[in-house]
Amino acid sequence: MNKVIAVIGMCGSGKSEAVKYFESNGYRKVYFGEVVINELKASGLEINEKNERFVREDLRKTFGMGVAAIKSIDKIKDLLKVTNVVVESLYSWEEYKILNKEFGDTFKLLNIFTTKSIRYERLKDRPFRPLTGEEARSRDYSEIEKLDKGGPIAFADYTIHNDSTLDDLNINLKKFL
Repeated sequence: MNKVIAVIGMCGSGKSEAVKYFESNGYRKVYFGEVVINELKASGLEINEKNERFVREDLRKTFGMGVAAIKSIDKIKDLLKVTNVVVESLYSWEEYKILNKEFGDTFKLLNIFTTKSIRYERLKDRPFRPLTGEEARSRDYSEIEKLDKGGPIAFADYTIHNDSTLDDLNINLKKFL
């Protein structure tokens, strides 16, 4: 039976790298952030932290905290018929509940945990959408307070600590699989 694994964690923890690892091992990706990116493009807005935050929060105000799961569930179902699925950017408790109800035991949460100071260094240095320390802190607060991100992290089925190298993360992901 194919599985759905949602990779969760705070910004800069290594979620995208974990998702790449799953993809390299045959999983197909469903990116919840694509819901926000598509809305930005449709609105003609520049893709940046400020606009992403505005749209992310506005979509949830308008359609509910589970909007990304609702808009992605058919894609997940279609992919699950033929392969394993990895979900990137599940944030809210409501998104978790929607996927858990739909997929039951085939659905698991994998939390990638990284110490805040290391996450902030990574975010400052990343080539795509870098964040200053203040921007990273602001995003953390926003994701916890407005996107309900703490629930899925607290409820994770598995946690991998990622305070080291990409090679170490990949070793831990291999053990997880």
